[in-house]
This record gives sequence, structure tokens and C-alpha cells, in this order.
Amino acid sequence: MNIALIAHDNKKQEMVQFTVAFEPVLKKHDLYSTGTTGKRIMEETSLSIHRFQSGPLGGDQQIGAMIAKNEMDLILFFKDPLTAQPHEPDVTALIRLCDVYKIPLATNMATGEVLIKGLERGDFKWRSIVHGKEGKAGE
Repeated sequence: MNIALIAHDNKKQEMVQFTVAFEPVLKKHDLYSTGTTGKRIMEETSLSIHRFQSGPLGGDQQIGAMIAKNEMDLILFFKDPLTAQPHEPDVTALIRLCDVYKIPLATNMATGEVLIKGLERGDFKWRSIVHGKEGKAGE
């Protein structure tokens, strides 16, 4: 599966901790991330991540483009609900695309854990049926 890892500045450390905890699961998948988040994760884990631009510089939109082309299967986007984000319209658009294209989205660590545990069990096989991605979902 293609999985995006995104985190606002105040949530980057949480994302790093999360990826360290679930590295054995995540390493079986193709990972994508916005710039700084991906850099921090790669510094703390052995995960290989395709890094896009920083979120405010278009990284959220690059991931959104993958969603629109049915090339993304799961989004872990740890949002900071207490800090205004200068690129909030991009964040809103990304969340909207997840809803439109039925992409599972976690916006915090607790929901992320539920999705990763489901991924580990193979609960996302429905993606291959709904989106014609045989051999991708649940790998």
C-alpha cells in the first residue's frame, strides 16, 4: 500500500514516535511524506520515504494529486488543532479528497494506531476491490 505520513510542526515528534513504534508494519509499504516530516522520520528509523515539498510549499497538494489519481491508500496526518496553519486551505482540500476518494485518514495518534493495527491484520483488502488495485492493498 501507498501510505502518506504528514505532521504539523507541533506534531512531528509524535509522528516520529509513532513510526518508530510501528516501523515493522510500515516497512512493508511504500511511504510518502512532506519534506521535514519525512526527513525527521528517516533520521530516527530505517524507513525509506519518498519526500515531497514541505506542506506549506505544496507537499500537501502533491499528496492530494496522488489521491486524485488513485495512487494513495492511507493517510496519517497528525494535525495540530491548537495552532493556526498558514496553508489551512491545502489541509482542508487534502481532507476533502480523502472523503471523496474513500481514503482512510487518521488525524491523530490514537486513530493512526487503529488504522495501522487494521493494516497489520489485512483489513484494507477492500481497497483492491473498490479501486481495482489488485495486488496492492493489504500487501
